[in-house]
Amino acid sequence: MALWLKLAHGSGAIAFGIKDGGFSFFLLIFYNQVLGMEASTVSYALLIALLVDAFCDPIIGNLSDRTYTRWGRRLPWLYVAPIPLAIAWTLLWTPPGGGAPSFWGLVGMAVSVRLLLSCCEVPQLALVPELTGDYDERTTLFRWRFLFGWLGGLLMMVLAYTVFMPGADGLLRPDGYAAYGIAGALLMALAVMGSAAGQHREVARLPAVKPPPFTARNMFGEIVEAFSERAFLIWSVGAMAAYVAQGMTFSIANYLNLFVWEFGRPALTAYPAILFFSVVLMFFLVSPMHRRFGKPRSAAIAVICSAGIMLIPFALYLVRLWPEPGGLASTLLFFGFLLCANTMGIIAMISANSMVAEIVEAFQERTGRRAEGSFYAGNWFIQKCATGGGILITGQIISLSGLSTDAEPGTIPQATLDSMILLYGGGALAMALIAAFWLHRFPIDRSAHEARLSALDSFVRADPDHRSVGP
Repeated sequence: MALWLKLAHGSGAIAFGIKDGGFSFFLLIFYNQVLGMEASTVSYALLIALLVDAFCDPIIGNLSDRTYTRWGRRLPWLYVAPIPLAIAWTLLWTPPGGGAPSFWGLVGMAVSVRLLLSCCEVPQLALVPELTGDYDERTTLFRWRFLFGWLGGLLMMVLAYTVFMPGADGLLRPDGYAAYGIAGALLMALAVMGSAAGQHREVARLPAVKPPPFTARNMFGEIVEAFSERAFLIWSVGAMAAYVAQGMTFSIANYLNLFVWEFGRPALTAYPAILFFSVVLMFFLVSPMHRRFGKPRSAAIAVICSAGIMLIPFALYLVRLWPEPGGLASTLLFFGFLLCANTMGIIAMISANSMVAEIVEAFQERTGRRAEGSFYAGNWFIQKCATGGGILITGQIISLSGLSTDAEPGTIPQATLDSMILLYGGGALAMALIAAFWLHRFPIDRSAHEARLSALDSFVRADPDHRSVGP
């Protein structure tokens, strides 16, 4: 596969990275500490938005599968959806009236952003099994997607920490969040439409088989049938736990960075750089791991390593063996653990996302139909429900620990910080163990996938007009 195609496809993930970074790192602290809404209230609003969006994703995926134009099934979505997405993203960071919105106002804005982002991301992900059936090339495409996704999120994080909301105090003031929203909106729209234009000549063609006319009954029947695929069910349990852990880790990160590790402006500026280096390390490690261990085992190993490494600093902090927070030794040591843990965490997510592509052929072998959009919508359904669960758990952790809405770094009672760490660490470890167990049980390895591709290819040659239901 040509490098330009990998770059064009991967660059579309910038929009997802910006959204994910905003929702995971900044949205909770913005509405809680800046606008004064209770953390639990914000987390409930975001959970409702996630659930509404998640239940709509399979519908978006099915509609994407049924889009039949001379530009293919996915491109029309990628050219249209980014414009309203940019508008909705801007409004999320500049709520009408200038103050805290109502509970349902926040729900409405969050739902709008997530639904429009899904209209971009689901069709983009569904292109992966269409672009290649090769076991390793699919990993390569996801590797590039994760690289660009993280770059988008980290670029906005750097701009937030250095330009829009510089320093620890900057995160606690409303100035700068509007500019953060506008810059992110422009970059989102340009990334998705630019990615679509870059892939246009490869995918702009009529689908090989015209889908049947749309009916609600057929759509929900196909969604239920796709989601009942055994490999998908096993994968979904492991992915659900992994995404819950990720949602917790991302949404609580700024609380821990400000109040536990007491990062100042230099540390907050360096934080995105450490995350970037972890993405670079992932880029060189994930393919060798897949070649040696396969995707399911790589995912399980990476989940356990990520959780184990990340919890070591917190364990040492609780037993008072950690250097003084806020100092150079504490910051550098924590960054070392963060680099290794985040590298393994990204490897786990790439492995899990790439595994979904193999389910497409398993479903095709059983039913005679391909349903890329439905399965990647299912991936998003799982991810959003789980991430929403993780953010909800974080909101409850903040409330249960007793952290006030006007907290100042360096003034928080030690019991509050210890409680926050224990609740977060226990939940993250439990989710990691569940994720590793189920992802390791995923039934499609390299040999099974290649045998299935060979069987499907033989069937197509024997029945070029696709008159039979399946092989």
